[in-house]
Amino acid sequence: MRPLNQPITSWAGRRVWLVGASSGIGAALAQELLQAGATVALSARRAQQLHEVAAGHAQAIVAPFDILEETAWGERYRDICAKTGGIDLVVFCAAAYRPERSWDVTAEGAAHTLAVNLGSVYTGLATVLPDMLARGSGGVAIVASVAGYVGLPNASVYGPTKAALINLAEVLYADLQQRGLDVYLINPGFVQTPLTDKNAFAMPALQTPQAAAKAIRSGLASGKFEIHFPKRFTIWVKLLGTLPYRLRFALISRLLVPK
Repeated sequence: MRPLNQPITSWAGRRVWLVGASSGIGAALAQELLQAGATVALSARRAQQLHEVAAGHAQAIVAPFDILEETAWGERYRDICAKTGGIDLVVFCAAAYRPERSWDVTAEGAAHTLAVNLGSVYTGLATVLPDMLARGSGGVAIVASVAGYVGLPNASVYGPTKAALINLAEVLYADLQQRGLDVYLINPGFVQTPLTDKNAFAMPALQTPQAAAKAIRSGLASGKFEIHFPKRFTIWVKLLGTLPYRLRFALISRLLVPK
């Protein structure tokens, strides 16, 4: 069967804007793509960490900014385009997370997570899509999570934002594929990052950021719409979402076992 997106088998000359590149999956993916020959603009708030990730690579562009500052998106985008001539692929990887049960949620904390995980993606899309649509080429990759497949404990705000991103990626594909743009949905399982270090429960099939980056690159090379990994875990979570609620809730309760 024909792939849903154009496979990216060569990164030489490809211009990538990676938002959320200072740590975790974003940092590992930035390094993976730089090694593959791409020009990568690395963005996040923490400039020092971005420089450490870039490690002086000739094709790395350190472009720090705060994704919650709406006007900063356009300014940074114009700066990057002035250096690269344009963006071929934007990867939305920034995320906020705190493990919290429903009774732990605060209005302020929820608003922050929603703004980082979801609101910033809409601002980013409004920034990059006009140019991509005008030339009829480009791609958008959204990093969601298997936490968006089903309602999981300890993800009272994070999970719903990731579910929204999954839905958004589906909408984007329906809208943009016919206009010549590619859309990739990335759903990792548990990855060892500063975010998951907050968890106090056992994390099945925990993987390194480097392994996650290689899985993402492999998925992009295959032209997949959804890139989910590791499959020995993500497939089971997908199946969990198909079960009747009585059985699903019983199985989910087992995820609350402490480390």
